Amino acid sequence: MTWNLYNRLIEGYDWSYDSDGVSGERLAKRLDAIAQIGLTKEAGSHRPGFSLEEKEAKELVAQWMREAGLDVRHDGAGNVFGRLAGKNDEKPALLSGSHLDSVPNGGHFDGPLGVLAALEVAEAWRETGFQPEQPYEVVVFTDEEGSRFNGGFHGSEAVVGNVDIETKLNLTDYNGADFSEVLEEVGLSVDGYVGAERSAEEIEMFVEVHIEQGKQLERENLPCGIVTGIAGPCWLEFTFTGEAGHAGNTPMEDRKDALVAASEFIGAVNTLPAGISETAVATVGKIDNTPNGVNVIPGSVTLYVDIRDIFKETRDELVTQVLAMADKVAEKHNVSVSHDEKMRVAPVPINKDLQKLLAASSQERNITPYYLPSGAGHDAMIIGAKWPVAMLFTQSKDGTSHNPDEWSDLNDCVQPIHVLKDFLEKASDG
Repeated sequence: MTWNLYNRLIEGYDWSYDSDGVSGERLAKRLDAIAQIGLTKEAGSHRPGFSLEEKEAKELVAQWMREAGLDVRHDGAGNVFGRLAGKNDEKPALLSGSHLDSVPNGGHFDGPLGVLAALEVAEAWRETGFQPEQPYEVVVFTDEEGSRFNGGFHGSEAVVGNVDIETKLNLTDYNGADFSEVLEEVGLSVDGYVGAERSAEEIEMFVEVHIEQGKQLERENLPCGIVTGIAGPCWLEFTFTGEAGHAGNTPMEDRKDALVAASEFIGAVNTLPAGISETAVATVGKIDNTPNGVNVIPGSVTLYVDIRDIFKETRDELVTQVLAMADKVAEKHNVSVSHDEKMRVAPVPINKDLQKLLAASSQERNITPYYLPSGAGHDAMIIGAKWPVAMLFTQSKDGTSHNPDEWSDLNDCVQPIHVLKDFLEKASDG
């Protein structure tokens, strides 16, 4: 029997949510059609950025855009834009959308839901004869997840113009192909990629619908929530260096055990965020122990700390405290420590007025406004460096994401589309 996402989605769907031109059935069919592209044997998604599978999915969405009456164009980064003319088409555009690429063996809602939610608004306007005051664009960004080059947001970075092309040209993918070769594989070029930037005057704001990838909305029994800010990550690499030695012949008091020091540091890192802010987090997710022998005292340990918050000041304060803790622990255990900052991205707080507008649109649908931060990065984080952004989260079952068990009920997927539609109509009138 052929795997079918549509049948599972439509089971138990409340057809009363089909109103004002919004169709849950159409959304379910389209989620299923995208899921079939790059479908894995575990019933997951495999559409890496800049892959032929991602390109096929984008072409399918471009076809749906045309059928909805949108003017479609592809830019030099592979981003797809479907434009609906506004009554005053000279005004800057309202943008909404997300991405279609996936992590290896990922889920079927992370990215595609945001793209199809934005498209469903255009479909609803076409069916009800509504035209916004200003142009509206549905956007599909290229390579958000970053599984191709261990770093994503290539499409949205090109739109913003945040492109360090020399750094990108030095990237190689999991097959050993460099950035320019990968672009050529899908019909793109380096010059086209660099030329994909859009001027500030073209766009008024961007709003993204995305699955929560957490459990807060499920606990509150709400279909969607309003994002207050997108956390900016800082990645730090630490190396604790002690002295390797024989596990049997070296007395306990005469050891310089790098792993003991690193272990105390890891435990301390876990306690620091609570003293900074309620939205700050810090995670040690990768560790390398050398020489990693059963009967050898660890001489060197390298680990990575991922530090995030939605506010730059508190995120950076947490970074400072983590660095100080590393020095303190190293001194206590008579080892040395060094660090290297791998990445520091500015957090993006969401404009309070846009949050209020989303709250008003939620209340229009009898949905209690619920506010929550985004710990994960999204294209909205990149776009937010140049234009105002807003985000709606959709409830995720068990908070599961980035694997085939990722799931959002169709009822919970359709309701934020109504909120998005109302929000965009209010924003256009304003």
